[in-house]
Amino acid sequence: MVCRGLDPVGTGRQLELLAAGFRAAQWDVHVAVTTGTGNVPIRLAQAGFSVYPIGSRPRVDCAAAAKLLQLVQRIDPAVIHAWGRSQARLVCGVRTLLPRPRVVCHLALGPRGALTGWLLRRADRVIAVSDGVGRHCKAMGVDAARIDVIPPGILPAGIAPEPHLGLSREAIAQRLGLPARSPWTLCVAPLVAQARLDRLLWAIDQLDVVHRGVEHVLVGDGPLRARIARRARVQQISQRLHVLPHCDCLPDLLSQVRLVWQSGNVAYGGALLDAMACGIATLAVDSDAARQLIADQETGRIVSADPESELPRRALSMIEDDSLAARYGAAAYARVHEYFSTSQSIPRHIAAVQQSLETS
Repeated sequence: MVCRGLDPVGTGRQLELLAAGFRAAQWDVHVAVTTGTGNVPIRLAQAGFSVYPIGSRPRVDCAAAAKLLQLVQRIDPAVIHAWGRSQARLVCGVRTLLPRPRVVCHLALGPRGALTGWLLRRADRVIAVSDGVGRHCKAMGVDAARIDVIPPGILPAGIAPEPHLGLSREAIAQRLGLPARSPWTLCVAPLVAQARLDRLLWAIDQLDVVHRGVEHVLVGDGPLRARIARRARVQQISQRLHVLPHCDCLPDLLSQVRLVWQSGNVAYGGALLDAMACGIATLAVDSDAARQLIADQETGRIVSADPESELPRRALSMIEDDSLAARYGAAAYARVHEYFSTSQSIPRHIAAVQQSLETS
């Protein structure tokens, strides 16, 4: 498996669960990590997986590609399983030099760019986490017969080591510098344009006008970090917005927040699915991930990008209305059990990877 450095929610949690599932099915799982961030690689190593750090920068670079090529030559894997668009480009590029390993690309966002499409067409299988991502792949010229649409799974627990550290709310507050008695919100997203974090900052600003005292945590890193910090200062919300590149207690934090929200198009909706598995209400601007995960007005809310006032307005209702937040959270937990089970997703992933070996 080839992945970025990740935290144990969203893509990171899916990778942990599937790595454990493949190992339980008697696969020999190795993990190459192309960036130097996140604590999922540490957790995988502690769980007994062979983990190879092949990149130390925040983004995938040529040095990581060279090390991946050397690693593939040394290990000689039957299958290389690439997680995400940047990893798919990297792995498919390496595959042109080493045609023996099969390549499976795992995508939670629709591919973009002619080069990405050209490389994906050379993959043996493409796993899309939703119909929308599958349609994007077909539009890029990927053969429909080589696309498997497999929704994510997160419950029941127990197949992989639990990500929780067992921290109390007070311990989390002390670690992150949060007031323990204030309500908290959480957004997990890369600090890139596609995440549309300008909407999130505007919503936080508007919320502060009508409900002071809410603390907001944004976990993510990326090229827009300095711009987001500058805008938070200009909008005078920097005292209530806590931007963390990574958070080792993120799963514990999830169970303590009032609301998990997402303002843009992010893989797995950031922490939306993880929040639902914790019985937390969710709110997101309309996206492919939001439509797949959230049952609007049942487990949370999906709002349109315009008018921008919809995002803070719906957030306010969940923050102020205890019964509404509890009802959404309970329905979210039930929805995860019904539609996002690891007992369904993991066997389908294993079958897709196995099929890549059987296809000539």
